[in-house]
Amino acid sequence: MKSLLENFITEKGVSGSVEFHKRPEGSKLYEKLESGDVLVFSKLDRAFRNTRNALNTLHELKERGISVHFIDLGGDVTNDGIGSVIFTILSAFATFERERIATRIREVKQVQKTEGKFLGGFTRFGFKVEEERLIKNPNEQAIIKEMKTMRRRGMSLRRISNWLNKTHGVTMSHSTVSTFV
Repeated sequence: MKSLLENFITEKGVSGSVEFHKRPEGSKLYEKLESGDVLVFSKLDRAFRNTRNALNTLHELKERGISVHFIDLGGDVTNDGIGSVIFTILSAFATFERERIATRIREVKQVQKTEGKFLGGFTRFGFKVEEERLIKNPNEQAIIKEMKTMRRRGMSLRRISNWLNKTHGVTMSHSTVSTFV
């Protein structure tokens, strides 16, 4: 007999928009389930944010004889037609909400971009982030200017790369140096 803890799977940090079979724990759970098992989710939108995946997964589990319960929906959604209809409608709303969230995030990012705010990611050599804005780093800009002068004088990219490392302790490949000069 399995211990009680073996019957609980928690998957933190994985979006409901990732298909159930493609989640690390979801795929393991899917393989372990057998006819007669009961799969319980706390909330539909934590389990699925994609209507197609929700319906396909529910259909496959029902065919395998596995009951699916959602606490927020009041129980079994595989047992009768009403549960299936409610599940279908609410999974469509979960998909809709995911798309609305994505749209709002895109809109906010666009506003932040037009305001000149740094949106994250890699900070290119020659720049720094101050007060959520990407600004020129005067010390690194001076180095870039010196690199350009060296290149105009005929110095190779590899030699500039070596100079950069020896003189300033900055490791940069010759191909990256070429983007600055």
